[in-house]
Amino acid sequence: MTGRLAGRRAIVTGAASGMGAATVKRLVADGAEVIAVDRAGVDVVADLATDAGIAAVIAAAGDRLDILVNNAGICPVAPLAETNDAVWQSALDVNVTAPFKLSRALAPLLARSQAGRIINIGSILSRYGDANLIAYSASKHAILGLTRALATELGPLGITANCVQPGVIVTGMTRPMFAERPESEVYYRTRIPLDRLGQPEDIADVVAFLASDDSRYITGQGIMVDGGVMSHS
Repeated sequence: MTGRLAGRRAIVTGAASGMGAATVKRLVADGAEVIAVDRAGVDVVADLATDAGIAAVIAAAGDRLDILVNNAGICPVAPLAETNDAVWQSALDVNVTAPFKLSRALAPLLARSQAGRIINIGSILSRYGDANLIAYSASKHAILGLTRALATELGPLGITANCVQPGVIVTGMTRPMFAERPESEVYYRTRIPLDRLGQPEDIADVVAFLASDDSRYITGQGIMVDGGVMSHS
């Protein structure tokens, strides 16, 4: 196998569909060995909201790891009054606590690599907020903060940590919304300078760059991949 990631091993969570599946495909195309993690239909079946799920991913890494992509996420939609404790906690468990636990457990393996990488998937809401997305916005702000702290602490070990912040991407999470409310697609498109909604591959390509030697001096960054939608906000 040849490619800029040849010989490297990666873990990608939330890998069954959308941005995760596209990332797996792209990393494999670049030569990486990829362990795909999700709740069904992949190499490692795990619920990252549970300690057992976290343990399964750690075990799957074995004794070698170069790239950790914390992509798994959920997006509860509810106004503040309807965001109960369970909804709030589930968003934090999957979107923040799982990346924290995996990064903590797998950092020693990444430190043995010549190019250890932690790549977290945030959102444009890692920097902004929106109504009816209280738990999601809070969790995505937290993942950006976690990324910057990891970069600072793990940099001396040769590990970089960065956060990709997608804009409006067409995935299994957003497609039903566009189908139910076509006007929402029109609304977002009129705000995106590149005049199209994002595709999972748009995110996967940036992840692949951050996983490669081309990004060797980039760490602690939140990288907007949003077609320019936030450039005028």
